[in-house]
Amino acid sequence: MRTVCNFYSYVLNRAVDISVVVPSVTCPESLGLAGITPTHELPAKFPVLYLLHGFGNNHAQWLGYSNVEMYAEEQRIAVVTMSAENKAYADSGADDFMRFVDEELPEFVCNYFPVSDKPEESYIAGLSMGGFGALLHGITHPERYRAIGSFSGGVGINPVTFVKDPMGSTGEEAPLPHEYDLTALADDAAAAGRTLPPLYIACGTEDFLYQANVDFRDHLVELGADVTWDEVAGFGHEWRFWDMQVEKFLDWIPRDDVYAAMGKRSV
Repeated sequence: MRTVCNFYSYVLNRAVDISVVVPSVTCPESLGLAGITPTHELPAKFPVLYLLHGFGNNHAQWLGYSNVEMYAEEQRIAVVTMSAENKAYADSGADDFMRFVDEELPEFVCNYFPVSDKPEESYIAGLSMGGFGALLHGITHPERYRAIGSFSGGVGINPVTFVKDPMGSTGEEAPLPHEYDLTALADDAAAAGRTLPPLYIACGTEDFLYQANVDFRDHLVELGADVTWDEVAGFGHEWRFWDMQVEKFLDWIPRDDVYAAMGKRSV
């Protein structure tokens, strides 16, 4: 079941768009299978993946360019996408996407849909700018997410300049604030003894962000973080790669919820 929602955000002070995918309960198990009674009664709330888009996209692109809705059905997990404009999921001054992603979005989704609000059943991932966003939120608030995924992540994004000049065409530079420096944030977590959730980081070898991702992976490993790395030869910054990776990520995430015990199903 896919639902597009437009609701008023009290954090952003305007209407926002999100998409919510909730797996079915009745199908396909009950279609002609003996001993299975059709029902719409849920055994439990669904675990959830907050899936973040890249530059120039909105809540619709993940569902339009990938098969994530099918993967969610197979894995019995809800998926939530949102529209973050080009704000890098950070606090731009006018729009506090840090608070929106970590607080208001889960509050809305978990109250209107059968979606779990438990940190151990909540995951965050994204592509490019969304990969940066997933890492930013997951490393800043490791207690809120079970695992983090970054696909072709823009690990060196500076939200201060990205909002105004996302492609870097003006050459404008500004100091990277500590609160958005992924390397510094990972260092802070290690120094404070905070364990980061397991991280899945992937990048194509032909992607212009490949070396930056390799360097960030190496730094996380040096800090003792639990990092799964996947590089695929021949792929650049492209949807075929991201479609492949979100499927791999959903296969990889650690789970011990009720639906995981049921196993992956054919769709």
